[in-house]
Amino acid sequence: MAHRIDGRKLSRKQGPRLALYKNLCVSVLRYERIQTTEAKAKEIQGRVEKMITLAKRGDISARRAVIAEFPNEPLVVTKLFNEIAPKYADRTSGFTRITQLGQRYGDAALIVQIELV
Repeated sequence: MAHRIDGRKLSRKQGPRLALYKNLCVSVLRYERIQTTEAKAKEIQGRVEKMITLAKRGDISARRAVIAEFPNEPLVVTKLFNEIAPKYADRTSGFTRITQLGQRYGDAALIVQIELV
């Protein structure tokens, strides 16, 4: 039995699944809103909020943690620390919002929009 197993598999192995999560997180931080399936949006929502919380700390340790998470995205890291984190300085959580848009025609998957509030 798979007790205490957290997260969704999304019909992928671990490596491609983690790469998908990182790419979706980068897209949300870069464009501030994306459309994806509900399962993917719910899975990355906590990851995006964790990165914003780290950026709000603003110290060198937090910057290094974010760079370790997104090593090939220096523009996203800069935007996160210089634009996004100061915008949410007064909030403690709830940086993202998921809005349902409808079903996709091909497979009837629920499409949602995840955006920074």
